[in-house]
Amino acid sequence: MAKNEKLSRRVFVKRLSAGAAVTASLLHPAFPALAESKKSTTAFHLRTLGRTGMQYTPLGFGSMRTSDPAVIRKAIDMGVNNIDTARVYMDGQNEIIVGQAIKGVRNSIFLTTKIKLHTKKKMLKDAEKSLKALGTDHVDTLLLHSMKQPSDIENQDALEVLQQLKKQGKIRFAGFSTHRNMAANIRASLKNKFFDVILVAYNFKSDPDLGNAIKEAAAANIGVIAMKTQAGGYKDDRMKSLNPHQAALKWVLSNENITAAIPSMITFEQLEENFAAVSNKMGWLDRKTLDRYSQVIDNQLCRLCSACEGQCPHGVSVSDVNRCTMYADAYEDYELALTNYNDLAASEKITSCIDCNQCVVHCAHGLDLTAKMKRAVVLFA
Repeated sequence: MAKNEKLSRRVFVKRLSAGAAVTASLLHPAFPALAESKKSTTAFHLRTLGRTGMQYTPLGFGSMRTSDPAVIRKAIDMGVNNIDTARVYMDGQNEIIVGQAIKGVRNSIFLTTKIKLHTKKKMLKDAEKSLKALGTDHVDTLLLHSMKQPSDIENQDALEVLQQLKKQGKIRFAGFSTHRNMAANIRASLKNKFFDVILVAYNFKSDPDLGNAIKEAAAANIGVIAMKTQAGGYKDDRMKSLNPHQAALKWVLSNENITAAIPSMITFEQLEENFAAVSNKMGWLDRKTLDRYSQVIDNQLCRLCSACEGQCPHGVSVSDVNRCTMYADAYEDYELALTNYNDLAASEKITSCIDCNQCVVHCAHGLDLTAKMKRAVVLFA
């Protein structure tokens, strides 16, 4: 694959129509990374994922945008032992991609997938679909996908589903992911004492209180994994030769309360870059790099702090909309942006912003929300 080549979901779905022929071609000797797993001799300093006892490599694989299973398999060959996916990624195709990548080496990796809050019947059905797509009889961790408020953490239907799946041996551990009200959601989980793992959006621009909540979770022996570690990954000529992505990853993993980070990786180059980052400790140049990057993205990046929640008189979820625009503008992945935007409740979307000339919502970090919402209108209206 060329350095900057991307395989779109649409193209990949078409290729999947070949069925077994696709899988056979991926196992052809022309794809050595998939044909046979040869572990790298490079050693990671493993970290324990809370009370699960699972020994994680600090660099995990976030597969949300990965269309090439060979990239995932290469990560496994290099020693990465934890992979994250979800039922909703690529409309279910991402789990199939991960399933192809782990074929033959399932027992050497820890596998996480996610399902959304729904009725008991729908959640159980989605869990079964995930297992089938992944080609396994169990996942190590099943997360409730994108919990938005403390009441989600207490959802009894979800807790009963997770408990049932545990008893059936289809999942080993349960947890949740969160992008909104993250500190509050973490603290809510400390009260019900049910969840084993939390996946949280965390980077060097995160609100300090989120760091406090993560510390509290770790002290309660809950395993914490970090996503959105690159703070958007915005490209800017002002960075010159400095690489903020490696420095941002090092910053996250310098927190002893974080077991692993799961940056999204779609190319071999990104994999090599992240692998190099975790092989070295954070130093002076990394701090200088993040200082400059902080200035570059200060008026662009939504911290997902949720301080703006509830301010819009029309109910627009400003932080979620900002996250979707980040997928489009920073990740350069419009399909991902649109998928996540369409997943919002009707009242949370920017329909009411179309005729609004001045956003009344205040950003605690000084973002120009009028401009942000106008950009969202262009992207999604």
